[in-house]
Parts: sequence; C-alpha cells; structure tokens
Amino acid sequence: QVQLQESGGGLVQAGGSLRLSCATSKRTFNTYSLGWFRRAPGKGRDFVAAISRSTGTTNYADSVKGRFTISRDDAKNTMYLQMNSLKPEDTAVYYCAAGFDSGETEGLYDYWGQGTQVTVSS
Repeated sequence: QVQLQESGGGLVQAGGSLRLSCATSKRTFNTYSLGWFRRAPGKGRDFVAAISRSTGTTNYADSVKGRFTISRDDAKNTMYLQMNSLKPEDTAVYYCAAGFDSGETEGLYDYWGQGTQVTVSS
C-alpha cells in the first residue's frame, strides 16, 4: 500500500506560480511511475503530467506544456509539479498518483492522494 499526500496548493493570481509536492513514506517510491491529474469544478479528472519510474521520461497534457514541469526526488520520496504562468482555467483539485506504468490514463495508477486545491484568480 502506498499512501500519497499532496501539498502546496492555494490561491494565486493569474500569471503566478505554485509548486505542488506529493510525498510518501514508502521506501520503494523509486519503483513507481508517477502522475498528476486534476479535476476542475463540474468536470471529470484529467491528466496533467507523468514521469516514469526508470528513465524519468516525462509527458504533459497539451494545455500545460511549456508552463508546468514534473520532477521527482527519489531520495526524498517526493514528486513535484512546478506550475508557472498560471491561468484561471488551471483552477482545480490536483491529485498525485502512483503506479507501475506512467501514462495519461487513470487506470494505469493504483494509488492516489486526497488532492490539493489550486485556485487561480483573474
């Protein structure tokens, strides 16, 4: 069982930045591929970014490419999402996830955090 805890959400003005963190106490953190998803008000949960467990290969949703950066520090059992040039449409609850394979599909991930709210004001 992997327990994930997100932090770093909050209220920011458009154009601003936030860095989300996703931490776990699991010692085998480095064996998992990791992802970020988000759920905007009244919508389903959408893929944001992912990073693989072995090569650290990353991929992003088109809507965040060039603005968001996913990274991981396996020594700290922590994953990050640096979000720059934030837009009001980035407002959502952000979830981190862990699984064997990385990708854009929710079903690839076995473990999920509780989510952290990000609100971008115009």
